[in-house]
Amino acid sequence: MSERRVKVGVIGAGAMGASHVTTLGAGVPHAEVTRVFDMDTARAEQVARGVGAQAAESPEALIDAVDAFVVASPDVTHADLVIAGIEAGKHVLCEKPLAVSDEDARRVVDAEVALGRRVVQVGFNRRFDPGFLDLKASIDDGTLGEVRLLHGIHRNASNATSTDDAGLVTGSMIHEFDTFRWLLDGEIVAIRVESPITDGFRDPQVATLWTDGGQMITVEVFVNAGYGYDVRVEVVGSSGSATLEPRTPVVRRVSGQSGSAIGSDFVGHFIESYRLELAEWAAAAARGEVVGASTWDGYVANLVAGAGVRALRSGDKQPVEVPERPGLYA
Repeated sequence: MSERRVKVGVIGAGAMGASHVTTLGAGVPHAEVTRVFDMDTARAEQVARGVGAQAAESPEALIDAVDAFVVASPDVTHADLVIAGIEAGKHVLCEKPLAVSDEDARRVVDAEVALGRRVVQVGFNRRFDPGFLDLKASIDDGTLGEVRLLHGIHRNASNATSTDDAGLVTGSMIHEFDTFRWLLDGEIVAIRVESPITDGFRDPQVATLWTDGGQMITVEVFVNAGYGYDVRVEVVGSSGSATLEPRTPVVRRVSGQSGSAIGSDFVGHFIESYRLELAEWAAAAARGEVVGASTWDGYVANLVAGAGVRALRSGDKQPVEVPERPGLYA
């Protein structure tokens, strides 16, 4: 007997949403894309035609017509759309961030707790990336000894969504907050965020994080670096270090110069992780289960982001206070 295919909708037909529609249609056997919604109706129709789907008249109509849906619309819409999915009992994959504030993220947590079962996965795709999984294995198996330091770099050629000081933290750096919590199986307890830019948009930004396991983490996020999309992580332990990229004596990455393996956008860089994430999400939804980052993980990432915004504005180290985890996420 063949396994059930899940009727899937995608809300948002921009670069991320359109890529997800294509991937779901071509590379995810448990999924059948049947609806696409975007405020730009012509864009929704164009993307939907590529997989034989229909453009939905509204998010609500899409939610009613599918078994599960992906939220890839602007960040400010995420929380309310996910709550609508929870209230309808539908499985939801929400692109990061879960919300633009920790208060809104907590509303999503409370809605799912009220439902009494998990139906939401937050799209922290690095948890599915083969390189990041290999890096986590090097931590978990003790190869590196006791982890002391971690360093992260996250650069975009340009970015149309993280366009102000706070948005860089809540919309881009939030990836690193989840990544390091996941890599270490621990919590971030304090954060400081600084920038060399004093006037206008403060990009790049550098964060220092402290964890409950005694590690320190540095994170650089530069969303208008010019030369391409570039994500790197190094983990330093008492017995060795591990990095995601192979090293040569000198690596130059310069805007406008060819010869680099660096791509220009995040979709191409992480395309395999997105395919694996979507495939595991759809397969789990067909079983009535949830995998990957939970609503609680999304909420805690928002808590760290909120403290990061306060740190950037104050210039001071800020504590991150994580409340007791509800039993649904134990």
